[in-house]
Amino acid sequence: MQADSKPLTKADFEALARFRFGIRRYLRFSEQTVRGHGLTPQQYQLLLALKGFPGREWATMSEVAERLQLRHHSAGELVNRAQSQGLVQRLPHPDDARSVRVELTEDGQHALARLSSLHRDELRRMEEALTLPHWSEPS
Repeated sequence: MQADSKPLTKADFEALARFRFGIRRYLRFSEQTVRGHGLTPQQYQLLLALKGFPGREWATMSEVAERLQLRHHSAGELVNRAQSQGLVQRLPHPDDARSVRVELTEDGQHALARLSSLHRDELRRMEEALTLPHWSEPS
């Protein structure tokens, strides 16, 4: 806490707790939904990271690791498992022969579209619970 910060109020703690509860509830929904469709939460995150990569729909292994906050080795294992399920494919990088690009397959596209639609609907239902808290202004 900064020296000039006002201490948190009871309302601040309630807002933090409500927001944290909303995040955990959403993550639980996501985990259960994804597993119910035969994927792991990490595989869903991989598919979403690829489709949602800024400016393109593929990523290098290093970019996958960064987006998912994984070590390069762990990201490689995740991509291997997703590739064995037909969800992603590795292709030569267009500009760097030392690197490969990872992109969704048609099956991966379909799985992601189905799951993301369910996630969007849940986020709409949870909009109030996931609204950022409004903080008391420091005096």
